[in-house]
Amino acid sequence: MTSSPTGVPLGLRERKKLQTRQNISNTATRLFMDRGYDNVTIAEIAEAAEVAKMTVTNYFPRKEDLVLDIHDVFVAGPADTVRQRRPGESALAALRRAYLAAAASKDAVLAGFSGPDFAALITGSPALVARLREFHEDRERLLAAVLAEETGSPADDFTARVAAALLGGVHRTLFDEVLVRTVAGESNEAIAAVLAQRVTAAFDTLEPALGGYAVRTN
Repeated sequence: MTSSPTGVPLGLRERKKLQTRQNISNTATRLFMDRGYDNVTIAEIAEAAEVAKMTVTNYFPRKEDLVLDIHDVFVAGPADTVRQRRPGESALAALRRAYLAAAASKDAVLAGFSGPDFAALITGSPALVARLREFHEDRERLLAAVLAEETGSPADDFTARVAAALLGGVHRTLFDEVLVRTVAGESNEAIAAVLAQRVTAAFDTLEPALGGYAVRTN
C-alpha cells in the first residue's frame, strides 16, 4: 500500500491523486525530452496525459515544476542535515559529511546527478535555469533560519545569514559543476571522483570561518 511521507498509509482518493500527479509529471518529462522544454505547451501535456488542462495547473502551478518536481526535498536537505548533526559536530562538518555521501552515492537531488539528457534539458532552458536558481535561494533562506534557531539567535541573525550564504554558495557551485560535467559527457563515476575532491577543497576553504560555528553541544 502506498504511504505518505510520514509513513501513514494513503486512502484510495489520496493514492489516485498521487498517481495522477505522477502520470502528469512522467508525461511532461517525456515530451520535454523528446521536443525540448520551450516547445511543449501545458495543453499538449494535458492531452497526452489524458487530463484537463486545469488538472495539470492544479498539480503544477508553474510549468518549470513539471521538470523540477523536487522543490521541497531540495530546499530542506541542508537544513535537515544541520538539525540532525551529531553531538560535537559543527554545521560545516555535518554538511561536508552529507555532501561527500551524496557525491559517493551519485545523488540526483543534492548533488545533481541527473543524467546527460535531463541535465541538458535544464541547462538549455533559461526558464529552468532561473527556477533552479530560485530553489537555491529558497534553500539558503531556510538554512539561515535553521542556523539561527540552532544557535539560539534571532530569526534574522546576520551571522546565520552570512553562514548560509557561504554554505549555499558552495552547494550551488558544486551542483553546477556536476551539471556542466554531465552535459559535457563525463561519466557519473568520473564526476563523482572529481566532486569528492571539490567538496573537500570547498569546505576546507570555509573551515577557518565556520569550523567552530553552530557546534552541537548535546
